[in-house]
Amino acid sequence: TDWTHVVSCTAKLALMQHWGLNTYLYGPKDDLKHRLLWREVYSPEEEGQLRTLVTEARSRGVTFVYALSPGQDIVFSSACDLTLLKRKLKQVSDLGCEAFAILFDDIDHSMCQADSEAFSSFAHAQVSVANEIYRFLGEPSVFLFCPTEYCGSLCSPCVSKSSYLQTLGADLQPNISVIWTGSKVISRTLSVDCLEEVGSVLQRPPLIWDNLHANDYDSRRLFLGPFKGREPQLRRHLRGLLLNPNCEFEANYIPLHTLGTWHRTPPGGEGGDDEPEYCPDSALSEALRDWMDELNQPLQPGDATADVIADTPDRADRPPAQAKPLPMFPLSSGSPPTSPAKGGENGSEGEAKRPPGEGLKHKAQGRVPCGGKGLLSEAQVRLLVGLHYLPHEHGPAAQRLLQDLTWLKSNCHLVSLNGKKTAQQKVEEWRGRASRLMALCEDIAELHCSVVGGVNRAVLYDLYPYVWDLRNTALVAKAFVCWLGCGTTTGAELLGVDSEPWVFKGGVSGEVQMLLPIGSSTELFTHPPPLFPTSRLYNVRPYHSKDKDLLLLMEEDQGEYPDSLLHHFPSQLRLDALPQLVDASVSRTLLTALLAALKANGSQGVFCEVQPTDRQRMEFLTKLGFLEILRGEARSREGVVLGRLL
Repeated sequence: TDWTHVVSCTAKLALMQHWGLNTYLYGPKDDLKHRLLWREVYSPEEEGQLRTLVTEARSRGVTFVYALSPGQDIVFSSACDLTLLKRKLKQVSDLGCEAFAILFDDIDHSMCQADSEAFSSFAHAQVSVANEIYRFLGEPSVFLFCPTEYCGSLCSPCVSKSSYLQTLGADLQPNISVIWTGSKVISRTLSVDCLEEVGSVLQRPPLIWDNLHANDYDSRRLFLGPFKGREPQLRRHLRGLLLNPNCEFEANYIPLHTLGTWHRTPPGGEGGDDEPEYCPDSALSEALRDWMDELNQPLQPGDATADVIADTPDRADRPPAQAKPLPMFPLSSGSPPTSPAKGGENGSEGEAKRPPGEGLKHKAQGRVPCGGKGLLSEAQVRLLVGLHYLPHEHGPAAQRLLQDLTWLKSNCHLVSLNGKKTAQQKVEEWRGRASRLMALCEDIAELHCSVVGGVNRAVLYDLYPYVWDLRNTALVAKAFVCWLGCGTTTGAELLGVDSEPWVFKGGVSGEVQMLLPIGSSTELFTHPPPLFPTSRLYNVRPYHSKDKDLLLLMEEDQGEYPDSLLHHFPSQLRLDALPQLVDASVSRTLLTALLAALKANGSQGVFCEVQPTDRQRMEFLTKLGFLEILRGEARSREGVVLGRLL
């Protein structure tokens, strides 16, 4: 590892101190000596970096928990492996660390022959090592154990009858805390009943490892929504709660801020009638106000944010409320790695309510045009959060985008020139919803522009891939709806994929993608963002009458093609870009919108003729699923014909 995460870790510790959170668990996947090379000790340079984190945490009143994951290849009965494990943890202990975790998540249940002969079960083998290490370290006050069955869905046959969990409950030292993620790897809610059930089997309250905001399982998703689905009274049934955050540091302001609010809220019945209850909407609004200050600070990637936060007048006059601390709280992004969540009931929490059909029409005063170093407005930040909300639900803007696109697609016959005559009221309804969707797509494009032009470059580089991806998908959706509104569809079935929204990866972008006729063609939508962010805006539109001259030029250039080719690829494509266009995503978006329109209109394939010397265009089309179907030797022309089925 290059230990570049140390700077962001120290900044995160400053935020935790400010919000009253008290525990940081170190388990990053980019530290190879945490999991893959767990037997190897740290170099002197690595020791220095780790000591810095331990010292920084202590100075801020935060418990630093060092986690190690030896489960992939440890031989539990090997005296040599046990000695190496002790040597590694002794090295970290000598750096000043006093809290530890041993993780056995996401590993094979089977044992080698030596372990099978030494232990009666997999659980007994893990317990033996954990208890030995716990005693070797002097029975530290904080010692965590992550089981292989760490959530209800992984228990066999169920939580209450799991012999694995029963062994942990009976034989693991009582002061060792057992990690639990809830009923699922990513639990939508945590209930008292479920916690009591697992606590009864483990013979101790569980310690929750909460994957609500973890995004390491989907490169197109980000979770900026509030901590929710966990009532404060759950704390009576826990030893603590760790929040596994987004991989991107700058994306965790609202998750950690609202977690701090949740932590400071007294459990129901303890604070009296005048004590407020935890409300995710209110917590989000407070976090948004504070994040606005952060977003509009001129920070570069890697800058520490502690001084900025402490010096913000709005915060300096409002110290965090004091509360009885829980034993545990947030951690770095680490194992247990999350797997795709299932869910999908759309809620409306976390967004300011606006009348139907209104976009971001009322912009913040003094907003700088695209390309300048301007300020993000509160409406834009709310839009950003609503579009990247939580794994099981979207914010209102995202819901509206998906609902309108679904309705417009299903009712495109209302504006089809080839369809039956439709009442004007229905036509107006269709066009009204289309206008609302296109306005929202424009808001998303402006949001992308403002993020690129904002003063906080640290936020830009963490959030840009997600904002860029959603902007491109929204641009395709807008172009497709605009094309539908021209009434040129033949009424052919718009071939989307009907399935529950949480089945597909990609969050809002993925769900919009799957509503388009070519939504299953992932290669058209998933591409890395450009190395240098650009805020320039483009518009993708259908053919207009003023384009007639261009169309004539294209028709003049058409060659003769065999009937066998035209049978499978009836649509011909010609794609040209001006030399000054440096953003390849614009051409890709234009082509994606065209393919969606062609498929919706009944075409089953498209082809394009390219000169064999034009390697750049050949590579571009090949990456988008085009294959060579005809070469010049069989014709009077030298071009290579590339085709793609729809």
